[in-house]
Amino acid sequence: MTSTHRRARKLAVLVLALGLAPAARAAAPEVVVLSNRADLISGGDALVEVKVPAYVNPALGVKVLLNGASVTGAFKLRADGRYYGLVTGLRVGDNVLQANTIAGSARITITNHPIGGPIFSGPQVQPWVCQTTNSPSLGPPLDAQCNAPTAFRYMYRNLSNQFVAYDPGNPPPASSIKTITTDAGVTVPYIVRIERGTMDRGIHEIAVLADPGKAWAPWSPLDQPGWNHKLFIPFGSGCEFSHSQGNPGSVLSDTALSRGFMVASSSNTQYGTHCNDVLAAETVMMLKEHIVETYGFIRYTMSNGVSGGSHLQNLINANYPGLLQGSIPGQNFQDTWTPYREFGDCGLLARLYAAGQIGATWTEAQKAAIDGHANASTCAGPINTYMASRTQTYLGPTVSTGCQGNSWTWSTTNLTGQRCTLQDYQAAVFGSRAPDASDPVGYAKRPYDNTGLQYGLVALNSGVITPQIFVDLNVSIGCYDINAVWQPQRCVADPGSVEIAYASGRVANAKQHAKVAWVDMRDNDYTEEHYVFRSYVSRNRMLRENGTAANRPIWRIYSVASTVGGNSEDLPFDTLNQWLANVEADLRNVPLEQKIIDDRPAAAVDQCVNGTGTNPVFRPGSDCDAVFVVRTDTRVAAGEPQTSDIMKCQLKPLVRADYTVTFTDAQWAALQGVFPTGVCDWSKPSVGQVTPQPWLTFANGPGGDPLGNPPVSTP
Repeated sequence: MTSTHRRARKLAVLVLALGLAPAARAAAPEVVVLSNRADLISGGDALVEVKVPAYVNPALGVKVLLNGASVTGAFKLRADGRYYGLVTGLRVGDNVLQANTIAGSARITITNHPIGGPIFSGPQVQPWVCQTTNSPSLGPPLDAQCNAPTAFRYMYRNLSNQFVAYDPGNPPPASSIKTITTDAGVTVPYIVRIERGTMDRGIHEIAVLADPGKAWAPWSPLDQPGWNHKLFIPFGSGCEFSHSQGNPGSVLSDTALSRGFMVASSSNTQYGTHCNDVLAAETVMMLKEHIVETYGFIRYTMSNGVSGGSHLQNLINANYPGLLQGSIPGQNFQDTWTPYREFGDCGLLARLYAAGQIGATWTEAQKAAIDGHANASTCAGPINTYMASRTQTYLGPTVSTGCQGNSWTWSTTNLTGQRCTLQDYQAAVFGSRAPDASDPVGYAKRPYDNTGLQYGLVALNSGVITPQIFVDLNVSIGCYDINAVWQPQRCVADPGSVEIAYASGRVANAKQHAKVAWVDMRDNDYTEEHYVFRSYVSRNRMLRENGTAANRPIWRIYSVASTVGGNSEDLPFDTLNQWLANVEADLRNVPLEQKIIDDRPAAAVDQCVNGTGTNPVFRPGSDCDAVFVVRTDTRVAAGEPQTSDIMKCQLKPLVRADYTVTFTDAQWAALQGVFPTGVCDWSKPSVGQVTPQPWLTFANGPGGDPLGNPPVSTP
């Protein structure tokens, strides 16, 4: 018998042993990384499936190798009929995972990143203070990335609807624990398992209904039936530039947990601690990977967040689509950088309105019209959340709580110290500016610009302010230099910074927002910085990019009915949950954007809530507009379109015929001195305005690079 005949006979025996039909045609297997993109894995493990032709018995005929060593023992044919397992021991960098079968072989490259990050967010902010000993303590950090051992604790909901500590070794009487029925129809004791751990230099917590006597595995969903395999992420509020780890927000959301949702949060996703949306998106991705690898698959992810938490939802959904399927922004801000302009503007305007300054004698109505707001107090105070009070927090290098009281903080005598401005906290995105007289070091680039901006233009043309007020305003307003020191000349954005702001998605473009179900939930603010117009800015961007905003209804509350039946979270949460369940069940071969619009529940339309107590009256959204007129912002009041997203305007010549008023020769000469290169041409887009590509990585430097298509296995 020849060697060729012997090989053929061995092959035939092997085929029969595997239960394959001898005449079956061979086909290559496929290796699929389930827990994340194969090039964005972190922490040294990944959930992986091996797909083989139907005639191959994977339990007998598959061998899996990681970097040449067998990991076949991690794989099993699971209860759902799929062959997958948790691959551990991935080294940092590229790893080759290969599956060999009688039908052929396939391999995929898995790129693993440290659990402490970064992955795509670029060089990490320094210095960084570990706080793993904060209560509940994880113990001292193990390394400079603030990693620490993961810990678990339990809480239960008692009959008085309070969360109380639960000791699995000495549990309370079962009769004292509330029983809950989830939205999946599963009835379980209301006992919550809370994981506290570290990743991406943050501290996270994950809460879920759990049976303390049973283990968790990603392939055994029936062992822990309390989880409905839905995820909820609360993003908190605020915008600060901390250089310390911080604590995650609370994960004890009764609204989410009682319905069977898992709740996850990280200190990196709390915008009031870390105002860096790229870092937050990276952490959300890492959290979801960890959840899939530890607890099981995720059906869909919902989120909420107020004020700063709305910045974050708008930015994540614009730039890293697919991380969230449904969002509930509250007190909406369209993004972080376009309101930044107004925080700067309001500081400049408040300076003019102060006692002894040129605008001190202007009427409140004139100031409000210049600002574009319901009243002058929105910009200049004294209401509690007026914007000039936050000018230095955003623009100043030392005012944020993240920089106060530290030896490493920048000062005029420590020019190389760390700075807590928005741009310096996002230096990985914007890169460094060229040194100048006010910046001998080269700090992070800043896309703040008011060259050519005619403050109060709408008020002038509508007759609310006089030509002299308009001239005095624009001659005197000036701007803030890179260190937030007032200067008489206007600001010019650092070269390349505006282009980066658009191309990197820091100005939220709404193109990808069509892939998300939204409930824009807000009280009817209109006299302070969270005013209603910001919700319409997001809507206007959607209308421009997608031709519709039907997937983003706005709910406004203008009375003490803010409880909405006793819990302000319940109604929008349930509406969004039903909406996403409808989309999940929609198996039509149509784009996701169309499903989201077609599958809206009846409540997913503009509404206005008016009433008291637990019996609110729901009205059409236009009813609120009749009671409270929607104003604008400082830039729209200067003539900008209502998408409010022009970081640096293109210029046109200063022409007298463009105004509805007549200027004296002296006034015109003064305007020519202020605008020697021209004024904003609002008929044109911003300098550098482009539609950003989603899923950028800043690992290779500022500006970002598209990640491209996810890796797939090859024969």
